[in-house]
Amino acid sequence: MKQLLRRIPVAVCGPIVAVAAAFGVGAILIILMDADPIVAYRALWRGAFGNPYKLTETLVKATPLLLVGLSMTVAYRCSFWNIGGEGQLQMGALATAIFGVVAGILPIWAGMPMTLVASFLAGALWCLIPALLKARFRVNEVISTLLLNYTAVLFVEFMAKHVVADPTAVGWGFTPFIAASAELPIIVPGTRLHAGFIGALFCVGLVYVLLWRTTLGYKIRAVGLNPIAALAGGINVNRSLLAAAFISGGLSGLAGMAEIAGIHHRIVMGFSPGYGYTGMIIALLGGLHPVGVLIVAILFGGLTIGADTMSRTAGIDIALVDVIAGLIILFVMAGQFITRKARGAWRISLG
Repeated sequence: MKQLLRRIPVAVCGPIVAVAAAFGVGAILIILMDADPIVAYRALWRGAFGNPYKLTETLVKATPLLLVGLSMTVAYRCSFWNIGGEGQLQMGALATAIFGVVAGILPIWAGMPMTLVASFLAGALWCLIPALLKARFRVNEVISTLLLNYTAVLFVEFMAKHVVADPTAVGWGFTPFIAASAELPIIVPGTRLHAGFIGALFCVGLVYVLLWRTTLGYKIRAVGLNPIAALAGGINVNRSLLAAAFISGGLSGLAGMAEIAGIHHRIVMGFSPGYGYTGMIIALLGGLHPVGVLIVAILFGGLTIGADTMSRTAGIDIALVDVIAGLIILFVMAGQFITRKARGAWRISLG
């Protein structure tokens, strides 16, 4: 653990300063609204962490954000600019909804592993499409992954409405409930906190070990830093890129599984309020380090859960939380620009 903490890059300290600055500017905005920032922030904290139930709700919200953030960390370390976390999450959710129903006819010990593997592979294979296009035809992955998001969302919607729809459901876009053997168990009775959060924490350790304790992780980071030098050093750049994309997509697929198997137990339209896009921000704010991603994911989960309490207590528009989140991103970007300028690094390398 000490070695892991020592390896947290200095870049993680930047987001901490950015968070403090964002809340400072937010306090000024609250004052301009004729409200008390101390009361508002106290309510925000109480709404996110004020009691065990609210803490568990924050962790529930942080679980998919953490998994997608880890997914983006692996991809970005290889300079594979994956914007497709939302689509990969959707495909993982669809796989969970389908194989979770099939799990009902299997032995109880087989349902969860099968659903886990299916959701990982669904996200991983979906991410391999733009990775192969980049490796073979040099297609820009930013464009291809972004477009595949819309494809995945519409495909999942079509499947939920017409192919694997629940005929007994009232409403639109519902799939049948998954089998009990495929559900993630609740780990705190009386709350919604499920075993997916423990699995996400386990993935934090796995990603750390992968990136800094394995040969594959070394190759991924080497390709991300300088693909030409990596190629000259005997590293197969395309193979490393495909491996990073496969793992990245799989982690986003697990985020979809966490939402379906842990919370909804079937696909409902709008089950993801953009976790795939927020996960990109979390990865960057976390300094592309698993521990940093964990901290930022919990922070964003707390902001989301505590916003309602702050709004009701202090009489502040709930949109202020989005403003604070935007300010955090703005200050982080400004800090990175200033750092590059101070070092004389005017040219930004994209690969």
